[in-house]
Amino acid sequence: MKKTTIELENMEFYAFHGHYEEEQVVGNRFRVDLSFDVDGERAALTDELETTVSYLDVYQCVREQMEIPSHLLEHVSRRIAETLRERFPAISSLRLKVSKMTPPLGGPVEKVSVSTEWQNR
Repeated sequence: MKKTTIELENMEFYAFHGHYEEEQVVGNRFRVDLSFDVDGERAALTDELETTVSYLDVYQCVREQMEIPSHLLEHVSRRIAETLRERFPAISSLRLKVSKMTPPLGGPVEKVSVSTEWQNR
């Protein structure tokens, strides 16, 4: 297997994730960074999209999951990772970071993030 890493960086979403009621009503900006590994040998040889994982399809999957409100970033992160694993069995491992921008913590904070890693065993 020739490992190929595909990265979707700085995907931005406006969503309604948060523990506090205000966060669930007002919403916030979120950033998602994702990298995943696939066997890229066939795609490199054939130049055909069907031989790899479409990053457009991956983006749409992440967007779908970001549209579902959650109380915790850990929950959002797990849901995204599990959905990607189910829909795209060619993904052998993934690294995901979900960040809430300017979280309401009572002081200036750029972002708070939750990172998840998964490897096919």
